[in-house]
Amino acid sequence: MTQYEIVLVKRSWRTLRNINPEILAGTFYGKLFTERPALRRMFPKEMSLQYQKLMDMLNTIIARLENIDTVDDEIMNMGKRHLGYGVKKEHYGLVGNAFLWTLEQGLGPDFTKEVKQAWMNCYNSLAQKMIR
Repeated sequence: MTQYEIVLVKRSWRTLRNINPEILAGTFYGKLFTERPALRRMFPKEMSLQYQKLMDMLNTIIARLENIDTVDDEIMNMGKRHLGYGVKKEHYGLVGNAFLWTLEQGLGPDFTKEVKQAWMNCYNSLAQKMIR
């Protein structure tokens, strides 16, 4: 990611990070499960803790984007855990699409082409580390 993309991601995340996890993460998972209902079985029935985990992980990663290598081990370990849950390489594209859609809903007109591209690059970089 370029420095400018990092700024775009951080600036846009500031708009979203304080939204109640039930709303933001719930929107994301709702989109994901609507697109691929079979993925729902990989998650607990009660999703509140999952919503908070997603938000905490995003906050941590986005706070460290300038030095993303400091969380490489955490990201790769998260990828290993996801393998244990049944996550396959092809699921990452579905998750990325649902995540970008969620960002677009939350940011509205502030979800410009540049912001979208910055988030795509951010997500793809993280997904590649998790897949490894």
